[in-house]
This record gives sequence, C-alpha cells and structure tokens, in this order.
Amino acid sequence: MSTLPEPEAAAFTCPFSGKVWAADGSALMPAPGSEQIDRAAAAVEFLRQFAQETGCDVPPSRIEAVRSEIAARGWYRQTFEELEYACRLAWRNNRRCIGRRFWPTLELADAREAVTAGEIFDACVEHLRRSTNGGKIKPLITVFAPADGEGVGPIIHNYQLIRYAGYQEADGQVLGDPAEVAFTERVMGAGWRPPAKRGAFDLLPLLIEAPGEGEKLFELPGDAVLEVPISHPGFAWFADLGLKWHALPAVSNMALETGGVNYPAAPFSGYYMETEIAARNFGDTSRYNLLPVVADRMDRSMRAKDPFWRDRALVELCTAVLHSFRQAGVTIVDHHAASRQFMEHLEDEKSQGRAVPGDWSWLVPPVSGAASPVFHRYYDPRQRLPDFVPRAAKA
Repeated sequence: MSTLPEPEAAAFTCPFSGKVWAADGSALMPAPGSEQIDRAAAAVEFLRQFAQETGCDVPPSRIEAVRSEIAARGWYRQTFEELEYACRLAWRNNRRCIGRRFWPTLELADAREAVTAGEIFDACVEHLRRSTNGGKIKPLITVFAPADGEGVGPIIHNYQLIRYAGYQEADGQVLGDPAEVAFTERVMGAGWRPPAKRGAFDLLPLLIEAPGEGEKLFELPGDAVLEVPISHPGFAWFADLGLKWHALPAVSNMALETGGVNYPAAPFSGYYMETEIAARNFGDTSRYNLLPVVADRMDRSMRAKDPFWRDRALVELCTAVLHSFRQAGVTIVDHHAASRQFMEHLEDEKSQGRAVPGDWSWLVPPVSGAASPVFHRYYDPRQRLPDFVPRAAKA
C-alpha cells in the first residue's frame, strides 16, 4: 500500500476582512452558498500579488483608481500587464490541469475592444491560427470584454472552439460525437446546415452572443483548423477506421475570474496529452466508444476470452494517437511525461513557498494511474483566484 503525504497546510481567515486565504497567501474562492465575491477586495488582493510576484510598482493611486472604477460601474479596466499576469495565474491555479509547469509561457491576445459578434469571431479565428502555429502549439488565451456591473458580457456558447457534431439517428445511434448532440441540434435549429453527407467529424460552427445582438452563427474556415489523421505504427488496418482529431484543444465555455473582474469569453488553449483524445474522446462509452471496435480488429475473439481487452485496446489507441501527432509534427505529450512535469511544477512552487491546488480525479491520468507519480499524493482541492470558472448562467 502506498504511503500518502499529509494534505497541504490549511487555509486561514483574516480577522480584519473576514477573507479566506490559503496558507501561501493566495486568495481562495468563496465556498458554494457563501456571499458573492467582493470585487474591490479581490482587485486589491490581486494587485498586491501582482506587485509582489512581478516586481512591478502598483502605487496607492492605482489602487484608489481601481476602487473608484468598481464603485462607479462594477468593474475596472486592467492594464495589459495586469491582465496577462492574471491569465497566467489562472492557469497556475487551475486545479484540473496537469500541464501547469509552463504557466509563465502563456501568451495573451487582448481582444477587449472586439464589440460585435463578427469581431469576436475574427479574433477566435486568429486565436486558432496563432496558437496552432503550424503544429508547434503555443499556449494562448484571447480575452474579450469583461462583464459589466449587471453581469452582461460576450458569450461563446461552444464548449471548445473546435468540436465535432453529433447526430442522433432514427435507430438511437449517434453519428459523430455524442457529447455534442444537444449543441448540434441547437445550432441546426438556429440555421446551421451540416454537410450533405454527414460524417463522424463534421466541424461545428461557433455560436457567439454579443450584448445587444443576440446569438449568431459563424462557420470556421478550413485553414484555421489543423486535423491529424490517426494511424498506428504496427497495425496497418488502423488507418482504415477513418479516425482523426483536431490538433488544438481551445476551451471556450469557461469564464476568467481574476482580480475582481469577470471575463465571460476568454478561450484558452495549450496542447493535448494523448489520453485526452485516446482514452476519453475516443474511448469513453459516452463518446466515440471505440474500444470494442479496436479490440475486434486486433482479435475477433479477444472480448470473449480476455478480461483485459479494454486495457489492450486502450493502450493501442494511445499508441496510435501519440504516433500520429508526432508523425504530423503536432505538439503532444504522453501521460508519463506530463506526470513528471507536474511533479517538477510542484517542486518549483514549493521552492517559492506556494501551495499547489489540485483535483486528484483530473490530475491522475485515465491510463496507468498508479504508475504515475501524481497518483501517490493528496492535493488541496480548494479553488484559488484568479482561475477559470463556470460561466454564470443567464437569468
């Protein structure tokens, strides 16, 4: 039995402000059901952290100006430098991400001046091109206008900027991605027409809502989406399955909550770990459910005689995805390398006197979990700000 270390040191409550802080001094997200975020206090806390960690000067006049802006309209305009560092902190604080060792490299595309849905779409397309970078993926976040004092701001309704449609068929089967059936029906109801010959990997349009405009649909240009055909180094038949996946994971359904400001549209992207595609997108029974297909092609009798047929098929799916991305020259990481990198991140943060928030169920890879060093420890699950948070539901 593995020996697990004690959890990180507990948080404490400031006796003066009543705010809850982590042991390393970073702000914690209010617990569910607690009072809403005090945006002025959150802004001051962030500015102090920004000054401390970057060495940038934040004079008292800046703090007073921020307080005045929040009092007048419910939010304040962050400088480019403040926003850039806030985005990087949001990545560093995100409990679910195993790739946080590289948080200082995140680039910011400042699109706060994009007003119309069309301008937002253009910035999203530029995000895809810039972050994909011909396959040499660059971590990137594009930040649009913040929510106003009433919580109103631009919205990108897609789960990710690139996703594949899911079509519910008459026999109950799904062609494409079952996770996108409801959204596919939604955009079809809004006027989107899928290809005449529907397939398992039809790109969905973006559904963008700018304040005062309502929802609008936009088709992604083909040159903005890099896709990788999936083959296997040892099984020639693998290519016959007709599988492919997009090179860039660009999450677009989360809000950036940072420094007292909420940005409801802030798509961000890094690069894939192979299990995200192979084990989850391809392997989950609620997604493409390809384990039986792969197992049968490997050995028609495997499912009847081998209790580990799922494991064997899953490893070969991971092998195929990793091989295909590397062959195509597209940045990807395997789950063992990602786990080692995360352990290095833990040590880096410890050397800075900072605790690392984490969600064990997300950090442990879905393949060979116990063979990964991230398995054998606890994490502090509490949320720190800045962070990426679920976007507030519309009233």
